[in-house]
Amino acid sequence: MQASITTTPTQFYTWQNYRCAYEVYQPNNIHPAGIPLLLIHPIGVGLSGEFWQRFWNEWYTQGNQNIIYNPDLIGCGKSDMPHVAYTPQDLAEQLQYFLQTVVQKPVVLVVQGALFPVAIELVKKESNLVKGLVLSGPPAWPVITKQSSTTQQKLIWNLLDSPLGNAFFRYARTEKFLRSFSTRQLFASGDDVDSEWLKMLVAGAENTASRYAVFSFLARFWQQGYSGDIANIQQPTLVAVGETASSISKEGKQETPDERLADYLARLPQGSGVKVPGRNVLPYESTKEFVSAIAPFITALSQKN
Repeated sequence: MQASITTTPTQFYTWQNYRCAYEVYQPNNIHPAGIPLLLIHPIGVGLSGEFWQRFWNEWYTQGNQNIIYNPDLIGCGKSDMPHVAYTPQDLAEQLQYFLQTVVQKPVVLVVQGALFPVAIELVKKESNLVKGLVLSGPPAWPVITKQSSTTQQKLIWNLLDSPLGNAFFRYARTEKFLRSFSTRQLFASGDDVDSEWLKMLVAGAENTASRYAVFSFLARFWQQGYSGDIANIQQPTLVAVGETASSISKEGKQETPDERLADYLARLPQGSGVKVPGRNVLPYESTKEFVSAIAPFITALSQKN
């Protein structure tokens, strides 16, 4: 069943002289209700705001009425792709500007995976415009709390930002590699690594300038020892973990989904948790179950405001 949805054409705003893209969705012929959602897509080969297509359609199919804002982070999708190394602080500044100038009202952040640091930095910068957070498959606790050395980050970046890295990216954007990686690291079932997913990634990686965002992610600029900042998040936060969640990083390999959930809930001042069928990309692989799991949390937040 397809929901009746009003989708704006891709719109643009200028941040630090960069052209940044976003889309806005709302249910058709129904007055929007509840707190708006701001989606933060993952970064990886071919990934952008397109990652959320199944999510927002299912959100309205299940009768929810919140406006959804879906920006492309700098370096991804239809946004500009400058040749720079991106940090969580940079991406949070982009979203802070987006909140201040485009949305202009408080939102719930829905953030996928290891982009959680961007949400953390955004909360630090613009706490009054963030009413709650939904974490979809956040990193293992030992991973999110590790502090990578700036020397190591720069070394990895310089290694990747080279002809060798360019050759690696060209291989990584092939359907063969994307299917293998998705099956090994992202989806609970290889059968769910379908043509829709692969076509999205291949198309998204067509512009080789998108490699700079990927290289920034691989260089671990996002790994900045966030345990203290997480403990300072005062907003209600729902942690959604896949029933077969796994960690790509060796630091989190031994952790079970229950342990990951417990680690977060022990530190978040207003944390709650839920397990969802699936592995690491819940909004895409288990869309109906993910929407059903997080909708009551967002509805409750809306009723408080």
